[in-house]
Amino acid sequence: MNKLALRLSLAAKSHWEAIKEHSSQDRGDISITTIIIWVAAVAGALAIAGTIGIVITKYNGKLSGI
Repeated sequence: MNKLALRLSLAAKSHWEAIKEHSSQDRGDISITTIIIWVAAVAGALAIAGTIGIVITKYNGKLSGI
């Protein structure tokens, strides 16, 4: 059991060091392209939701008999 615990400890330490090394290289900068894509996606979703809302409001009386 002690050997297993020692191996797990060494494996975890090795993995943690690899994660820390990788994270120090990654600065986490978001490119302008990613921002443009997110803004376009949100704007498109809002436009679709607004259109659905307008159509439901306009035809609400006619849809009540369905």
